[in-house]
Amino acid sequence: MCIPGSTKMASQVWRVAGRLRSQPLLRRQGVVALQSRNLEMGKDDLPGPYPRTAEERARAAKKYNMRVEDYEPYPDDGLGWGDYPKLPVQHVDSRSHWDDWDFPDIRRNYGDVYHIEEDIMWRNRPQWDKEFNPSLKTQVKTLLGVLTVFGVLFVFGFKYPMFQPVGPKQYPYNNLYLENGGDPDKEPEAVKNYEI
Repeated sequence: MCIPGSTKMASQVWRVAGRLRSQPLLRRQGVVALQSRNLEMGKDDLPGPYPRTAEERARAAKKYNMRVEDYEPYPDDGLGWGDYPKLPVQHVDSRSHWDDWDFPDIRRNYGDVYHIEEDIMWRNRPQWDKEFNPSLKTQVKTLLGVLTVFGVLFVFGFKYPMFQPVGPKQYPYNNLYLENGGDPDKEPEAVKNYEI
């Protein structure tokens, strides 16, 4: 039996947490981890050195579950990613939503290799793989149309001003008759602020 707060209980908690991290992806009780830290990845999962021979390319293609003819690593220019495959840039929203995906919310199958910049291709990021660059003519037409509409509204706003209807200011005690210097001996006129 463990006493809460004891070092024995803390070591058991860490042991259970370590077992959960080492379980396969889909064997946890309905929990699917989509990303993991590099500390939890095995040595075989991390990118290796750039493949120089055909045998190394075949080994790297097998490691990433790809055919040898489809496998192409990033160029070895000193800034590359080792043997990680160079995949086409495809945003999640660009993938077909009619396919039968293992993970339909991210449109991905189990065992698919992630793009090296997959974190900027999620659904909550802009879809930057499709270029929407309207022509200069279309951009000028849109700008002139918007400026014309605002200009017309501006001119008509000055020519025909609109205000909320306002009645005369009402004061108590017959429009402050005495306070405005009226004669206290005379009865003031009755002020009528309405019409029936």
